[in-house]
Amino acid sequence: MDIRAYVENAGGIVHRQQVLDAGASAAGLRAAIASGAVRRVRRYWVATERASPDLQAAAEATGRLACISAARHRGWWMPPDTPSGLHLHVTPGGRPPPGDVTTHWRTPLVPTSAFDLIESVADTLRHIAVCVSREQALVLWESAVRTHRIPTAELARIPWRSTAAVELCAIATGESGSGIETIFVHRLRPRGLVIRQQVPLAGHDVDALVGDRLVVQLDGFAFHSSSAERTRDLAHDRALMALGYRVLRFSYAEIIYAWPAVEASLTRALSQQLHLQH
Repeated sequence: MDIRAYVENAGGIVHRQQVLDAGASAAGLRAAIASGAVRRVRRYWVATERASPDLQAAAEATGRLACISAARHRGWWMPPDTPSGLHLHVTPGGRPPPGDVTTHWRTPLVPTSAFDLIESVADTLRHIAVCVSREQALVLWESAVRTHRIPTAELARIPWRSTAAVELCAIATGESGSGIETIFVHRLRPRGLVIRQQVPLAGHDVDALVGDRLVVQLDGFAFHSSSAERTRDLAHDRALMALGYRVLRFSYAEIIYAWPAVEASLTRALSQQLHLQH
């Protein structure tokens, strides 16, 4: 058995028992470590250069990636001001590494395996709910629901064990196409407006429909967008206006860094009742 290839194909770090279960002999594993084909991480893990530094840190701590570190590893949409630093769930007897590390000790919602270096999605959501701001948490919850196609009814059956998580569960829908859509809707929620997301109009989905007639389009963080894509977006805006909709378009930078100007534009539109059917 090519032990190095097996570890590489498994992501660069594997529990030694998984290597043995796959058919390697204990002597073969010791030889692979001695030759430098793989290296030992603490007592139970073997890794190659491909291993993620975060996963290696989790193995060193006898723990698991947790909270925003687990979210980042899974590819969830990260708000631009998400705190940096490593988050680990550490079991009794573990040893958190020094440095910028946040340690989580709560009993997991989902039973864990000795082979896991990342906590469950549910546990990640539970930790995020109490570890970052409400807006950041909602962005990450929405991204998780969308990425993993989690039915909201399934979320509602999880015993979250915190008020913050229960409240996020009640408002997370997975309807946002991106994090800035979640931020936009979250910031408008206190106004009590009817806001629908990803509504099909004039042949394409619109990011948000406020009330009956005000369409809001949010341009993502994509400086590489092609001229053809921009032309298509503008043509869609014109088609919407021809149908009697009012269209406001905001960029990623405006939503993230110039929200007061965005809110002022929306307020002017709402004061004229442009969101209502006349």
